Amino acid sequence: MTETLLHAYTPLILWTSLGLFVFRFFPQWFSQLLGRGLYWVGIPLELLALSRQNNLNQLSNAGGFPFLASVVTVAALILSSIVAILALWICQHLDNSQVWEEPANRGSFVLASVLGNTGFVGLAIAPYVVKADAISWALVYSLTHSVIGTYGFGVAIASYFSHTEAPNRWLKQLQAIVSVPSLWAFFLGYLTRQVPLPEIVESSLQGFIGVIIACAFLLTGIRLSQLQRWKSLQLSFVPVLLKVALTPLLIALCTNFCLGLSDERRFAMVLMSGMPCAFGGLILAEEYNLNRDLITSSIFVSIVLFLLALPLWIVMFN
Repeated sequence: MTETLLHAYTPLILWTSLGLFVFRFFPQWFSQLLGRGLYWVGIPLELLALSRQNNLNQLSNAGGFPFLASVVTVAALILSSIVAILALWICQHLDNSQVWEEPANRGSFVLASVLGNTGFVGLAIAPYVVKADAISWALVYSLTHSVIGTYGFGVAIASYFSHTEAPNRWLKQLQAIVSVPSLWAFFLGYLTRQVPLPEIVESSLQGFIGVIIACAFLLTGIRLSQLQRWKSLQLSFVPVLLKVALTPLLIALCTNFCLGLSDERRFAMVLMSGMPCAFGGLILAEEYNLNRDLITSSIFVSIVLFLLALPLWIVMFN
């Protein structure tokens, strides 16, 4: 287990530390440019490359495309959104500081509670701890969460709290989702996956995935170094508990009593639903001007909590 976690988290620790201790001396505009560059260029190219890897054939070889895993993913997104909004309402009424009255803070709270890192972290760990006959469930969960979750639910949430004072904000949300470059890139790659590209273009696309992952970790380290108020760490505890503790518990109960999944498949769903807060949430916070400190703190705290929860899940379900 120690070796597995070491391999999975080495890139995260390396690049995050680089951003924390080296790039902290770069000007403020650098992190903003990096975040917007990931949103408009980096992540779309990554999804374009991933969608051309013929993952559906790989899933078929792993036991068929488990459509039910996509249903569980969407259900997890809906459940976590409802729980996050309810928890936010409670926080607003219990916290006398009025910190949750700020739309930017509320938006980051919901993003941290809903979006998980099923790609960078989830797919790095799943092959080591999920059994072969259930690995396709983890893959489908990650794919569905990335497309529908981060750049569907996530964009809608970020746009909603970014335009709370604007008229026709529901129309603005729809426009924001339709204009998400990552969705267009994913479907373009999926529809053209059988069209061969020159070898140098294809290899460059696939090699670019590692660069994007490193840039996402780097951005997190930079934002950690720029934290000016450690109060954001305190504010992050509630969304992190919702993301890494409550959501996996709800998914475990639902997949057991409602769907009757086997232990291996239930473990795959619990594992992916309990992933640390997504780096995509920070990218959305950069693009929609939400509370970046809260998202960054949530990522850091959720990784620590996830490391503590993972051995427990393995004992319970696997």
